[in-house]
Amino acid sequence: MSAAVDARDNDMPPQDWHGRPLDAAACAACDYAALQAEGGCQPGRSCMQDVYARRIERFFRSNTSLAREQLAHPYFEVRAIAARHADLFHLTPLLADPDETVRMQLALRLPQRQLLRLRDDPHREVRIRVAHRLDLAELAAMVRDVDYQVRSIVAQRLPEALLPLLMHDADLQVRLVVAHRLSMPALWRMLDDRAPEVRRVLAQRLPAALLDRLVDDPDWTVRWEAAGRAQGAALQQLLRDPEPVVRQRAVERTQEPQSPEPVHG
Repeated sequence: MSAAVDARDNDMPPQDWHGRPLDAAACAACDYAALQAEGGCQPGRSCMQDVYARRIERFFRSNTSLAREQLAHPYFEVRAIAARHADLFHLTPLLADPDETVRMQLALRLPQRQLLRLRDDPHREVRIRVAHRLDLAELAAMVRDVDYQVRSIVAQRLPEALLPLLMHDADLQVRLVVAHRLSMPALWRMLDDRAPEVRRVLAQRLPAALLDRLVDDPDWTVRWEAAGRAQGAALQQLLRDPEPVVRQRAVERTQEPQSPEPVHG
């Protein structure tokens, strides 16, 4: 145990989740009082009665077999940490636990069939964890989740054939994920995206022969990206761009070897 960890422990005196001090009398009244003599618990460091999650975690790490007994404990931190250590066969009743911290632990551990029951959980942090783990065959149902971060994770994992379901998502971050993953010809359909950040990605990924659609883009940063890859008539137009930095980028492009680019397909 390092001095830094010891110092953090000493910052919070031993107390239970009601704020009562954990003194010798409280330890003696604990159901697991005998463990102290065996080194299975230590007030202020490893204790299931403590309010401090780090101390509860140390207790169950040393006494894993006791986790199942505490899955219905009135303090949510105890239930959540016990759920991290208890065997899977006893976690199902916690699917209806009122605290999201407990359900988040379930989302990290439950097998797929039970994980489905958390797909519509009211708390976003639970659904985020579900989106990370859910089988791809079941993931499409989360493309309409109300939370953008959930949809962003879905966009990162969704089979490419289903990515068009998110290409017009209301959130920019979700559409950026789609733009980075989508291939032609579906990628072409994002050219009219309202966000220049998305169109810049397209300027980087579209086949160079198709960049003519971006040479008149209203955002100069999109035209600058296009100028770095354009060829033919598109490059000639960008050499006359009203923005000096775009024209300079086009000039530099004319000085590069012009070789066919692979098609993103």
